[in-house]
Parts: sequence; C-alpha cells; structure tokens
Amino acid sequence: MTVLVTGAAGFIGYHTAQRMAQQGQQVIGIDNLNNYYSVELKGARLKQLCELPNFEFRRMDIVDKPALMALFDQYRFTEVIHLAAQAGVRYSLDNPDAYAQSNLVGFLNVLEACRFHQPAHFIYASSSSAYGANSELPYSVDNPVERPVSLYAATKRANELLASSYCHLYGLKASGLRFFTVYGPWGRPDMALFKFAQAILQGEPIDIYNNGQMARDFTYIDDIVEGIALLRCKPPVAEKEGEGVNKLFNIGRGQPIALLDFVECLEKALGVKAQYNFLPLQAGDVVSTWADVSALAQWTGFSPQVDVADGVSRFVRWYRDYYQILS
Repeated sequence: MTVLVTGAAGFIGYHTAQRMAQQGQQVIGIDNLNNYYSVELKGARLKQLCELPNFEFRRMDIVDKPALMALFDQYRFTEVIHLAAQAGVRYSLDNPDAYAQSNLVGFLNVLEACRFHQPAHFIYASSSSAYGANSELPYSVDNPVERPVSLYAATKRANELLASSYCHLYGLKASGLRFFTVYGPWGRPDMALFKFAQAILQGEPIDIYNNGQMARDFTYIDDIVEGIALLRCKPPVAEKEGEGVNKLFNIGRGQPIALLDFVECLEKALGVKAQYNFLPLQAGDVVSTWADVSALAQWTGFSPQVDVADGVSRFVRWYRDYYQILS
C-alpha cells in the first residue's frame, strides 16, 4: 500500500506523514514549500521525515496538474490524504488569489487525479471555518453551513461540495475532516499559540481580539493524527455497490476553551506573565467554536486524550528546544 500525503511539509501534513511511515506504510509526501511562513521550519520538518525509510518527498505544487497526474500514474496510490492548502483566515483578506489557486484549482486537480486512479479512500482537510456565521453550538455536521464569513471558509466549503459531486459522478469514497484549531509542536508561526509564545518571551504585548471574549475548541496535534489514522482504515460505505460517497466529520477536542484560559496555560508553561493588547473582533473571525465529534467517535472510536494544559506544555518544550531558548 502506498499513501500520498499532500502538504507533507506543513504542520498537520508533517505529523500525519510521520505517523503513517512509522506504522509501516509507504508514504509519498508532496509540498510546494511556499513562503507563506518560514521555509526553514518546513525544511526542518522534512529533514525529520526524510530520515524515515518508508518516506519519499517530491517537491510539487498541486496547481501543476500534469505533474500531479504523472505522480498518480507512477505510484497508483491506495489512499490519498489531502492536506495541502493555503491556510489562514486573515491572510485570505490580503491575498485571495493564493486561495483560489491552491484551495480551488489545486483541490480540483487532486480530485481529477483521484477520478482516474480511484484510490480506496480519499481523505481531505476541511475546516471548522466552514460553519461561518452559524451560531448553534456545538457545531454539528448536520448544521447548515451556507454563510461563510471569510474567503478561506468559502474555499473549504467549496471543497466539500466539489468532493460530493465527484463522489456522485465517479464513485469515489471520500471523507472530509473539519479541523478545529489544531496546535502543538512544529506548529505554524501564524497561529495564536506560536505568536503568543514568541511575544511573551520577547516581553511584547499579545493581541487579544474581541476583548478576550472568545473561545476555541483547541485540539492537540496528536489527537488529530490519531483521528486520521483511525479514519483511513474505515472509508465510508455507499448504500449501493459502485456508488460514491462523501462523508463529513468534525475532528476536535469537543471542549471549547476560553481564549484567556488558553493564554493562562501558556503563561504557566513559560513561567512568564503576558502583557495584553485588547482589540475588537477582526473581520472574518467568529467568537466561539465547539466541535460535536460524536459522528467520528461512532465511526472510528475517536477519543481525544490530550488536555489543553498538557498540550501547551508539550508545545513550550518543543519551542524552547527548537529555538534554543533557555528556561
């Protein structure tokens, strides 16, 4: 069995590819190594992956359809875990073209490759952002999701709809995962925990939006990867033989944490008190997220294990080690 992991140099992609390779799967990882954030950090992740005997890396952009199709021709992937995307809610306000290319054109190219090569399971990354202006908590996959509040969210909802159409037309078996605020070692520098840690250690104030009246379903990376590992063994089942199916799941901790409580966990782990810069809610943001993970739990046995205090402490240990910051 050969598994394709797109976005393998990214945060979730790195951890997922590592887990698959360590489990004995033959993993091909692709990434375009763009400069949205530190290419050095992406390279450090890849260095770890390339030390694994079952992992092979190809630098490739999913927007390049001929190259992608040639890769599928070569390896005949049994499973595709599609995690490559242009991430970030706020950046989508500044550079919408990047989202149109990676999240729409690139996603369509991956679907086209799957159409012709029919992997046993196509798993792809969606986002809790798809819930947009929906105010019914906890978020359920049965909730309406027709009011995205950012371009990023709109592209992720579009991915779900594109996947549904391809499954219907071409018999694909797909699972879409709506990720909820993933954090942990090797995380993205543009995300809150990373930015907060950097600012606090440098004695700079941290920006707290909506005057701190925010909550997120913070989910530790190991729990996310465990969910993916469980799901890849259980593709959705169609009602009739030969039919395709696209099944959506929330993947999160299932427990919202107030932003200021999250920061308090970080202060304790760092041993440093933060300075706060309170600001209004930013365009494209939502006040609260909360995942109903019952569907994934029933389908796979998914059960998150890492609480926020422990997860933040693990991140801080990695952060100090990676940047060689003494306690």
